[in-house]
Order: sequence, then C-alpha cells, then structure tokens
Amino acid sequence: VEAVGEHVTRVAPGDHVVMSYMFCGECYLCESGHPAHCVHVGPINFGERDRWWGLQVSGFQEPLYCMNYNPPYYQQLFENYGFKVYFHQICYTMKVSERPSEKFYRRHAELSADPNYRSQMIEKSNLDKYAKDFTYVYNKAWAGHGGGKTLEEKTVRKMLQKMKPVLDEHICWFIYYRDEPIAMWINLPDLNQYFRHLNGRFGLIQKIHFLLLKQFGKCSRFLGLVFGIIPEFQGKGVDAFTIIEGANVIKKRMKYEDYEMMWIGDFNPKMMNIAESLGTRRSRQLSTYRFLFDQNKEFTRHPMLN
Repeated sequence: VEAVGEHVTRVAPGDHVVMSYMFCGECYLCESGHPAHCVHVGPINFGERDRWWGLQVSGFQEPLYCMNYNPPYYQQLFENYGFKVYFHQICYTMKVSERPSEKFYRRHAELSADPNYRSQMIEKSNLDKYAKDFTYVYNKAWAGHGGGKTLEEKTVRKMLQKMKPVLDEHICWFIYYRDEPIAMWINLPDLNQYFRHLNGRFGLIQKIHFLLLKQFGKCSRFLGLVFGIIPEFQGKGVDAFTIIEGANVIKKRMKYEDYEMMWIGDFNPKMMNIAESLGTRRSRQLSTYRFLFDQNKEFTRHPMLN
C-alpha cells in the first residue's frame, strides 16, 4: 500500500500497470531507437556501489547507514515484471565480544614474528598520507575487476575529508610491509543510530543535536566499508593479521557491541569465505537486478572474481 497525497493506492505484486509506470524508461529508450542490448539495472545509485545499491530481499531489521531499505513485496514486483538477479549482496554480522576463529590468531602470530609487518590506525591529522595509501591499495586490489575502474588520490583525499567529522580512528586500519601499504580495513560508526533521532531533517538545530549525540550518545554498532589486500600479499595470512590487529584495540575500548559488514557480492567467494570463517552470521541480503530489453538474449550473471 502506497500513500500518495490524500489518496491511498493499493499495489499488487503482479500489477503490470504500476510496473509500467515504475519502469517507463524502457518504453522511452525503445521508442528512441536505442539498441536492443540495453538493460535496466537496479535499484542502484548513480555512483559507486558502496551506498544505496540493491533491493533488500531479507533481514528487514533497522537499516544501516547508506543502505537501501524497501518493503518486502518489492522483490515480487521486480521479478514478476521480468527482472533477474545479476548478483546477490550478502551482509554479515557478529558480536564484538565474540572471539574470531583460532586460525586467525595462529596466522596473526606468524606474521607478528616478522618485523617487516606492522599495523597503523588512521590519524585524522595526517589524512593526506592515508589518502595516498588508500589509493595505492584500492587500485592494486580492485583494478582487476569492476570494470577496471581506478581511483585518483585527489578523489580519496576529498572523500576522507568529508568523512573526517565522523571517523573513529580506532576502527580504520592500514597494514604495511617494509613501509609499503599492503592492506586496509576501513569502518565507520553506524550513523543511522544518530540520524534516527533527527526526524529526517539536518538543519542547524539538527546538526547541533548530531554533534551532541556523537559526543555523548551511544552508538553500539560499527560498519565494515572496505577491506582489501594487494594481490602480492593475498593468501599469506594478511587478512588475519589485519583483523586481529584491529580487533585487539576495538575490544579493549568496549565502545561497540556489534559489527556488520555492509555487503559482499556473491561473485566474490574469497571475501565471503573470510567473512564466514570469522564466525559471522548472515544478517540481511540485497540483490542487484537486470532486465534485458531483448528477452531473447541470453541472461548472464555477474562474472566471478578469481
């Protein structure tokens, strides 16, 4: 049921009239002479995949910061119209108090014995350095997939400056080998735990309220945004070293109760394996859909990452 002004419109999951309005861009593109290999992809954000991406299909608890939320019947609306799953987006959660698998501690101990490995919390006073390190790790770790898209250092510098007011230095980590950045684990507090008190507004009064909440309020959950290791150090235990280095500090502070990873695509089995081996549980799932204008063409899912 959708409220529109003073009227209430009842929407059935198989209502193709409603769906035609929702996806009327298809008709426009077809009438404009666009090639039949065009596809609808959605629901997605006009930007990167790190926010507002995908249709929620399970785990309808309170939404995370920058994550889509929709009524459950939207899944049937999309699928009845002809959309097919391009890839699933899996979220994982665990209690901060829970101890990761023992194999993480064993691998951590092995790398800790090598003085060439070291960890470093991010420092707000030196964001230019971490922008450079972030760019280096990201471009080496992700340039081989996702269309080969790379980031520019100036873009990352601007991003970190925007994040600075809400960054918690204790939950953002870089790993170095002989001073070369080789891995990063970037997290944020779940800002929705603050924003839910602002009634959907962010004027001057709400900004002051937000700063007070951030300073004196409680945020019990932090979110995993980025976890990456450069190819030369994958499969060497750097994942375990990174997680245990961070966990040792995060647990001692006793600030957070829950940890949740934003989402991992099911085309990335290596990262899913790391998440599951930590002892996490699946908390929610989203899906990215595609609709082929030419229904006679073969539908293929997102290619798997090596």
